Amino acid sequence: MDLYFIALKGIFDQSGFAGLTWGNVVMLLVAFVLLYLAIAKGFEPLLLVPIATGCILANLPLSGIISEGGFLRYMSYGVEHEIYPIIIFMGIGALTDFGPLLANPITFLLGAAAQLGVFVAMIGAVLLGFSIKEAASIGIIGGADGPTAIYLTVKLAPHILGAVAVAAYSYMSLVPIIQPPVILALTTKNDRRIKMEQLRPVSKLERVVFPLIAMVATGLILPSAVPLLGVLMFGNLLRECGVTERLSQSAQNEILNATTIFLGLSVGATMDAPHFLNAQTIEVIVLGLVAFIFSTAGGVIFGQFMKVLSHGKINPMIGAAGVSAVPMSARVVQRMSQREDPSNFLLMHAMGPNVAGVIGTAVAAGAMITLLST
Repeated sequence: MDLYFIALKGIFDQSGFAGLTWGNVVMLLVAFVLLYLAIAKGFEPLLLVPIATGCILANLPLSGIISEGGFLRYMSYGVEHEIYPIIIFMGIGALTDFGPLLANPITFLLGAAAQLGVFVAMIGAVLLGFSIKEAASIGIIGGADGPTAIYLTVKLAPHILGAVAVAAYSYMSLVPIIQPPVILALTTKNDRRIKMEQLRPVSKLERVVFPLIAMVATGLILPSAVPLLGVLMFGNLLRECGVTERLSQSAQNEILNATTIFLGLSVGATMDAPHFLNAQTIEVIVLGLVAFIFSTAGGVIFGQFMKVLSHGKINPMIGAAGVSAVPMSARVVQRMSQREDPSNFLLMHAMGPNVAGVIGTAVAAGAMITLLST
């Protein structure tokens, strides 16, 4: 009997149960909630399923998967050295149609206005005692751009990467829940029923020249943004030039999909209980929500200003799409316009500020790196 008991104790001591803490249990529950949102509710499953799985793996004790030499530790190399976010930007560029933005360039301003939350949350973070570099990393959550948030945080405050990444991707997935109340609060029924004129056709020459001009202009004006915006525009050039269809398809599909898996698992691996469960994480997540709300509000408020200047020809709701959650924010605007008037189609109009938001968030990140890296 004693030998039997000793054998059982030996098995238990080498099992994960021996190292399981209440923190691990909490994080496993968090991972299951994320999986529920992804699978049952359809909230950004391509992002949340890998992130949740990485969280589960990181919180299984004694596996060594996140230890030095472990699988997820090696996988995280691409995050720590900014490889995954940049590759994802290439894929986003290959997927993005800048036509609506080129057809109505004034929507660039809506993408800029929707960065309001970045600076509101940044100020709030400083007031709460975060350093200026940490505050910048928290504020960028308001841009609703996960790869940019990871890129900036790795540069400025890598020790809060887990909280920032999880907040950024969680709020991206919750766009259909967070944005509508903000839009409803800042618009009237008549505002939401405004129909906009059909966009003009954009020539192939414009589509090819735009990424080249944007790439060069970024390099000359804001070199720190080149890794993100330069590669974004390279991906878009593959899409638009007409002679690299195979490369464009690879960037949009195989390369982007594989990198999304690696990035998601790596982000989830930062959610191990000892590093994630603390008061600072809660503050980051709350400030991220504030950033996202104010970014949406900033876009809508500027949309109201443009409505007045255009004598009612611009629907202010499209300003909410100025955050860079492409194309989710544009779809939210489209659905809300259709509820008010089924004959109103704002999707393409909303895509203009939506893709402008991608550029705006990357520019904001580049400016922060330039100002704060010294």
